Amino acid sequence: MKTAVITVSTSVARGEGEDESGPKLAGLLEEAGCEITGVDVVPDDREAIEKRLRELVAQDVRFIFTTGGTGLTPDDVTPEATEAVIERRADGFQQAMLAEGMKHQRLALLTRGVSGIAGQTLIVNLPGNPKAIDQLVPVLAPALNHAADSLVRSWGDDGP
Repeated sequence: MKTAVITVSTSVARGEGEDESGPKLAGLLEEAGCEITGVDVVPDDREAIEKRLRELVAQDVRFIFTTGGTGLTPDDVTPEATEAVIERRADGFQQAMLAEGMKHQRLALLTRGVSGIAGQTLIVNLPGNPKAIDQLVPVLAPALNHAADSLVRSWGDDGP
């Protein structure tokens, strides 16, 4: 299951901070059986996020997980960039993460992540908090193998 991770953070992209969330997310996904093809960092810029998502979809990456940019500030535009790329929503991922997040932190309801399908790629937005990633990836992990199989099966052997 080829998987890419994108950290969305202007300060990390500028070299002003360390990316804690991206490597943590990649490590947990690898433990869940994903083959990590890269951990990218992009600034909180809708066009930059959308461009990178489209590039990864074109590379036939099965999963793209983003971390960061899902809050309420004006710079939090990851959901809007994701919505511009996906063709169909997969809201169950966000619903499961919200339910789990609320068990740990009441402010989890402020996250605006989106999940959906572009071609044969599933894109899932996660919060940028490393603690939240520790709590949420185990909720998603059991569904990943079936999701990967379903994405490929929906197109058949020859792709779209």
